[in-house]
Amino acid sequence: MQELSVNVIGAGLAGSEAAWQLAERGIQVNLYEMRPFKTTGAHATDKFAELVCSNSFGSHLLDRASGLLQHELKTLNSFLIRCAEQCAVPAGGSLAVDRQLFSESITATLTSHPRIHIFNQEYTELDDAPTIVATGPLTSDLFSAYLASMTGQNHLYFYDALSPIVMAETIDLTIAFKAGRYDRNTQSGGDYINCPMTREEYYTFVEAIKNGQTTELRDFEQNDERFFEGCLPIEQLAKRGDDTLAYGPMRPVGLRDPRTGKRPYAVVQLRQDNIAGSLYNIVGFQTNLRWGDQEQILRLIPGLHHAEFIRMGQMHRNTFLNAPTLLNATMQYRDRPNLFFAGQITGVEGYAGNIATGLIAAVNMSRYLHKKKLWTPPLTTMIGALCNYVSAADPAHFQPMKANFGILPPLEYAVKSKQLRYSQYASRAINDLEQSIQIDQITTVQESQIEV
Repeated sequence: MQELSVNVIGAGLAGSEAAWQLAERGIQVNLYEMRPFKTTGAHATDKFAELVCSNSFGSHLLDRASGLLQHELKTLNSFLIRCAEQCAVPAGGSLAVDRQLFSESITATLTSHPRIHIFNQEYTELDDAPTIVATGPLTSDLFSAYLASMTGQNHLYFYDALSPIVMAETIDLTIAFKAGRYDRNTQSGGDYINCPMTREEYYTFVEAIKNGQTTELRDFEQNDERFFEGCLPIEQLAKRGDDTLAYGPMRPVGLRDPRTGKRPYAVVQLRQDNIAGSLYNIVGFQTNLRWGDQEQILRLIPGLHHAEFIRMGQMHRNTFLNAPTLLNATMQYRDRPNLFFAGQITGVEGYAGNIATGLIAAVNMSRYLHKKKLWTPPLTTMIGALCNYVSAADPAHFQPMKANFGILPPLEYAVKSKQLRYSQYASRAINDLEQSIQIDQITTVQESQIEV
């Protein structure tokens, strides 16, 4: 009987998790990592699963989205989450790691695994072998060009221009109002939530934007002429003139404030971001303002004074697929059964989210090779909700997403207390995941000793 073998492209968080999960299931893995022979501009070492930003995986408390996701990963015996806990440093209620120890221990485990073969070379195009692509947000130019050709040029993006996302229930609808321009879609109350501004409120807002501190771009972003092409951040627009925003993303034409019956001086529009209608993104508000300044400035918007921001706006280089047009919730590529994608290239944000997609891709690659039905995690779990989001979101407005309670289906009954509501989300997720593992016979691999 021929031995099963899979190519895993990229040894970041998702690729490292996928490689270990496959190898522990008895599958030979060819793990390709182009570093150190070709660098990305963001990585500093040649180690696997290097954390290039924060060293924190977020809160590990169950009533936090990141904590629930970590718990689900532990239930599925995630190699990287277990390793993170062994490399943890004091961080209060968060899981933070010694980043050097973390990547070194993962590298040592994978390079010494008898079923994992390491190839330090750039992967430039796919062959017919079963493959998991986990090349991350800084996929090489050659492989990016290949993926663009394979998927279609309009299905691969090279830069994140993320607008802030708000929890819908925290928007003050005594100030903000639902309406479409020129009274369109009045039956649904309008497709947008509109935050109206007076003249004084608008110029105060513009001045705050101009005075806000911005995040410095990295050298390889500053030197790329395409970085802001066709998608200027709000601080750049504000500096072009005090009225630029009012004639751009904040133009009030076709709208009337129901409190006054008149057109506002300016308006900030929010568009529904998920099917459940629990999340709204601020239209056209991509920005490089630092997150602390950004939150203070956004709270100047009428109706958002007490809003809960699920994600702040940002702009950075990030290669990612328009996943809803290409991937199933199993992380399988729709046009090729033996090809799976994982990690940030799928549109999932956050360390634990990337690990989760690597794990799901590996589980389903193994099931595919063994001719078993692929597994979709329950939609009520954080892992399942993330996989569903990247495979079923609106392709026309798709942007990467991190773990948050807003992407979960609502509870059967309303719970006013946010902490209690999130705790009940977590209880439901844990119960549903454990049942799914048992019913669908999702075997978790036996724990291996990790040398730290």
